[in-house]
Amino acid sequence: MKKTLSLVLITLLALTVLLAGCTKKADAQAAPAGVRTYKVGICNFVDDASLNQIVDNINSRLAEIEKAENVKFDILYDNCNADANVLNQIIANFISNKVDLMIGVATPVAMAMQSATEENKIPVVFAAVSDPVGSGVVSSIEAPGANITGTSDFLDSNAVFNLIFALNPSIRTVGLLYDVGQDASTTPIAAAKQILGQRGVKYIERTGTTVDEVVLAAQALISDKVEAVFTPTDNTIMTAELSIYEAFAKAGIPHYTGADSFALNGAFLGYGVDYANLGRETASMAADILINKLDPGKTPVRTFDNGTATVNIETAAAMGYKYDDVAKVFAPYCTKVQSIKTAESF
Repeated sequence: MKKTLSLVLITLLALTVLLAGCTKKADAQAAPAGVRTYKVGICNFVDDASLNQIVDNINSRLAEIEKAENVKFDILYDNCNADANVLNQIIANFISNKVDLMIGVATPVAMAMQSATEENKIPVVFAAVSDPVGSGVVSSIEAPGANITGTSDFLDSNAVFNLIFALNPSIRTVGLLYDVGQDASTTPIAAAKQILGQRGVKYIERTGTTVDEVVLAAQALISDKVEAVFTPTDNTIMTAELSIYEAFAKAGIPHYTGADSFALNGAFLGYGVDYANLGRETASMAADILINKLDPGKTPVRTFDNGTATVNIETAAAMGYKYDDVAKVFAPYCTKVQSIKTAESF
């Protein structure tokens, strides 16, 4: 009996170790005979409303393409939760599983995939890389080079500041809240400093790399008595937004941000691209590369109109603003103004 129990325990332990090293695989039935199958590895950088919305729309668009093109996408999905070591292991698992293509959501994932595929040339399609050229992910927007292309959520900082000054023309102090380690923040924060300098408006920088640090940074900006806060498409701040929006609203400080998901999580305003559409376009690019044999290095990076302003009507009301009045002020500077209420996810 003891020998039998020992054998059972050893077997269970072996299975546990084996399963622990596996990348999550979407539940799927085997493709019918004659249907082309492509193995796709998708890695998300971190759980937040923007990036999760992208992943959801990548999956739904790939499902549509399966039916239309009579193909099968065998999807391996994982999330590194902003951990570089985990990210590298996920990519190594994709390679060992012989994926036909990788999709990397956010700049750090795209950069890691680019580095890991320099020799094996596995095609990479990135999603939501705010500055593809500046971060070194691609050589140019028109001709990315090598084996990589994708979609960009580039933020026009000047467009956001047009809204800030439209609502408060006499503003004198603006807070800049971001994570110095986020490549997505580098270019728009530099642009923000230049814009404010040209207008003679003082700015105060506060940064954080964790939720706790971001909360402290937000509290500091409130103590600094800034009149508005600007945050670009920064995933660290996005992750912390639910923990800071009420403090900003109570202090009467509008938080202007680089994505509608910030507004979903309580920020006064999110300005930028439609992430649902960005996810769908990312999936379409991946399918074109796999099915139609497009060369990723010669496939231009797709960019989008940054014209949608999303106002959180609950946060606006808490600060004494009526949505209709705000929308009227913003309308001349946007292609579209829309409202949203606070929630954790779309």
